[in-house]
Amino acid sequence: MTQQDEIRDPEALRAHLGEPSDLVRRKKLRRLDRHCRRFIALSPFLVLSTADAEGTCDASPRGDAPGFVSVLDDGRLLIPERRGNKLADSLLNILANPRVGLIFLIPGVEESLRVNGRAGLTRDPALLAPLAAQGKAPEAGILVEVEEAFLHCGKALIRARLWDPGARIPRDSLPSLGRMIADQVSGYDSEETEAHVQESYRKRLY
Repeated sequence: MTQQDEIRDPEALRAHLGEPSDLVRRKKLRRLDRHCRRFIALSPFLVLSTADAEGTCDASPRGDAPGFVSVLDDGRLLIPERRGNKLADSLLNILANPRVGLIFLIPGVEESLRVNGRAGLTRDPALLAPLAAQGKAPEAGILVEVEEAFLHCGKALIRARLWDPGARIPRDSLPSLGRMIADQVSGYDSEETEAHVQESYRKRLY
């Protein structure tokens, strides 16, 4: 890439891409309206984006039954923190830097919902009990104060053919998770690692 081809400032970027339309600018809401609430109620999956105090970013998937994220009111969401690998990257980031971004997806729907705001962590039993699944309340919850919410067009998902059954990749195009991890981390047997992964899927989802 030559220096002439590099985009270094907002003015150069706008000169290259142009300006968004008035509709695109105005669709960003400060609170959750009925359409946002309905989208969240139907969504079984979201991506949570966080960053630490130095700005190092992380994006983490969150999924459960549709509506697993609770809308407490038009300005607050509660995301359950289910059992995981205990790295807690997202939670540690939130403690250092409360800014978060969410993308909600609904299978079969090409559009997505984006929510940006500030987050905190809670272990309040009264808040977490309604989010129980299979008789188990989440270990903690991520409380998000909504600062911006807007629907995102479906161009990316259309291009990706994300919901198109004909675009599905055969699972055997990749090794199993356990085998890939064993290849990446020396000293671990691939069959034992895969057995551990499968056991966690069966017994430690909640």
